[in-house]
Amino acid sequence: MSSVVILKALFSSQTRVKLLSTFLLNPEREYFIRELTRVLNEQINSIRRELENLRKIGLVKARHRNRKKYYRIDQDFFLYVDLRSLFSKVVQGESPLVNSVRNLANVELVLLAGAFCGTESKVDLLIVGDVQRELIEVLLLQDRNLKDSKYSIFSKADFLYRLSLKDRFVTDILNDPRHLLIVNTIQKEIEEAKR
Repeated sequence: MSSVVILKALFSSQTRVKLLSTFLLNPEREYFIRELTRVLNEQINSIRRELENLRKIGLVKARHRNRKKYYRIDQDFFLYVDLRSLFSKVVQGESPLVNSVRNLANVELVLLAGAFCGTESKVDLLIVGDVQRELIEVLLLQDRNLKDSKYSIFSKADFLYRLSLKDRFVTDILNDPRHLLIVNTIQKEIEEAKR
């Protein structure tokens, strides 16, 4: 099956997008059809049709257990990592926590990694600016899925200094294309520090 056919199959309906989001952001879970109709607030026929489409291209696997058919994401699917990263970025990028961090005063750079993007990373949230650690902890506690997130806060000067020294921690996180920069008012300074 060609990649074009697979991409067309992936994103052509709202129900499919909801299913993809559910499966990709909860890769260890199995769901049965009636459960998905409740969770996604969609019609059973629509859910059945979209599950079958996803099963045909190999993204979702099905198995029978206790006289019910359960579905789960196939983590061996060749686009799994990319799709998980994409959906994590879109969903997390619109979360109330991210909007709160984005709107903080004196924030010059906010980068989502790790739990926010579905990647392995030393931190989940990198912030550059004059921000109180306690405020970030309070914001993280508001979302039970993110309360254990790891974060780092740097002053602008410290961040640029580390970047100029090619500090591995900072450069690895900043240069990973899977991570999401949601605030960046210091791009010129970053480019100069990298030289």
